[in-house]
Amino acid sequence: MIKRYPANERNFFDIGWLRGSRSFSFGDYYDPDNAQFGVMRVCNEDEIAPGRGFGAHPHSDMEIVTIVLKGRLKHEDNLGNMEVTSAGEIQRMTAGSGIVHAEYNDSETEEGHFLQLWFMPRERGLTPSYEVHRYDQEKLVNAFLPIVTPDGANGTAMIHQDMSIHLGRVEAGKRLYYSQKAGRRVFLMLIEGAADVNNLDMMAKDSLRAEFEPEILIKAKEDTFVMLIDMP
Repeated sequence: MIKRYPANERNFFDIGWLRGSRSFSFGDYYDPDNAQFGVMRVCNEDEIAPGRGFGAHPHSDMEIVTIVLKGRLKHEDNLGNMEVTSAGEIQRMTAGSGIVHAEYNDSETEEGHFLQLWFMPRERGLTPSYEVHRYDQEKLVNAFLPIVTPDGANGTAMIHQDMSIHLGRVEAGKRLYYSQKAGRRVFLMLIEGAADVNNLDMMAKDSLRAEFEPEILIKAKEDTFVMLIDMP
């Protein structure tokens, strides 16, 4: 079973310093029929004005991954972490038993563009932790590169769930395959470009949710940047 979710059907908001689009029920946007997909709870696309951001606030029992698409994101937390994540990097935070953090656009002149993803952990009450991971962008060309995995192998960020996040850049006219194991789910988003995915016409920021599909086939109509999440 596979279903496409057009980008323009996401919940969009604009409060001046922050513009965003929510793929799932979140915050003041409530949709009981779209609360999660598998262990995935949030997929927010945020554009943050220079020097602005989210002040200190708490989280618990959630795995949070932020992919920086443009600009720099500054993170501070009550564990003593203070770090800046740039384009070509991701940050992973285990909220676990409780963490307080703040996030800001680290640039005073450039707007920041980010994808934030939330996942339910395999168990509650984990020890909070944080890490930044840089991936090799050359390895994305016509391939899926894992950037988050359950064991943190091969330089990936480690997440406390039986899932993985992959990025890929498919050149126009090329194809990219992903074999899905039995009983698994796939969430896929075209971050940039246009492609045919399992005979579905997809444009930038469109997403799809696939269950029990043995294979995902991407046929790029133009240069395409894609995120694929494999989960239970």
